[in-house]
Amino acid sequence: MYHRIFDIVNRLDEGMFLFGGRQVGKSTLLRERFPDAIYVDLLDPDTRKRFERRTMEFYEILVKYPPKTLVIVDEIQKLPDLLDIVHKLMVEKDLHFILSGSSARKIKKAGVNQLGGRANEEHLYPLVYAEIPDYDFDRAIQNGMIPRHYDVKDARKRIQGYINLYLKEEIEAEALVQNIATFERFLEVAAVMNTEILNYDNIASDCGVSVNTVKAYFKILYDTLLGFEVKPYRKVVKRRLLQTSKFYYFDVGIPNYLLNRFHLMSETPEYGHAFENLVMQEIRAYLDYTDSPEELTYWHTYNKDEVDAVIGDARIAIEIKSTDRVESKHKKGLQKFVEEHPQAKQIIVSRDFLTRRSGDIDLYYVTDFFKALWAGEVTR
Repeated sequence: MYHRIFDIVNRLDEGMFLFGGRQVGKSTLLRERFPDAIYVDLLDPDTRKRFERRTMEFYEILVKYPPKTLVIVDEIQKLPDLLDIVHKLMVEKDLHFILSGSSARKIKKAGVNQLGGRANEEHLYPLVYAEIPDYDFDRAIQNGMIPRHYDVKDARKRIQGYINLYLKEEIEAEALVQNIATFERFLEVAAVMNTEILNYDNIASDCGVSVNTVKAYFKILYDTLLGFEVKPYRKVVKRRLLQTSKFYYFDVGIPNYLLNRFHLMSETPEYGHAFENLVMQEIRAYLDYTDSPEELTYWHTYNKDEVDAVIGDARIAIEIKSTDRVESKHKKGLQKFVEEHPQAKQIIVSRDFLTRRSGDIDLYYVTDFFKALWAGEVTR
């Protein structure tokens, strides 16, 4: 059992949408932190079918409870029509709700009741460094940080089942695409593009579909929380900047499996991509869990100068290098960046085990970086 650092108790007011990818631990967290809550599980087919036939039964079951009773509805995206009843119970009976789900697609589409601003949106991510005693970096970068995958030495069968379940329950069941085989091919091509700047034309060509179809497929990945985008830093000072997003799978174990990267070897491009994915998902979780108002972006010029992660308005610039020895060539992106943004705090995260300061740049061994990140030292 992992102690999740997401402070869900103090973030809850009248209501909450708790989103997170499949199997990141939403149900476990909710049952652990709120053992006395009324729990409605829409993954149970009998429960879901009953409320599908007559949504008012949901109201009739809950209306008897006193004000401020907490009701947890798991996998709310399975039956978004219940949101009208939830809203009614919040207004008329002052019941409180946590509505969890592994997809935001149906909840966010036009016309769905989002409870009139009475529920804030929160996210639970895969495990992070600060939640794991005896953190094993080699296991994390290979298996990923979804609890069931990190827990085992070889996660291949579990990740295969995970992807198959995603395709069956999120894609086929919801009829999100016309050709499931083409979408499966797209998942593989997206894995090739993982950590890269998106080129929709090339992806469309590789998948044999239109650019608009590719964009729709990426939208599905974002809405079903299987992937996320990192937008470009847009403030131009001197150099022209690219304006296209980068794509990341939400957990590094997914692209590893899709690309048959079962034995990652250091000092290879494949390891470098996985290394960047893992570090970025850690930074993303930290910024959200700490309620940071600062956006996570990347910086890339038309001359191919790049910084992997920019936090805030050029306040922190982070280069992610899987090398085990940081050299001058690894600092070039940061050096170009600070020519335009001299106030930026500069960081390189790598496998170089000597954490130190080199000139104006803080060099962190990767787990030292994670430790400093969760201690608040990186963003201070």
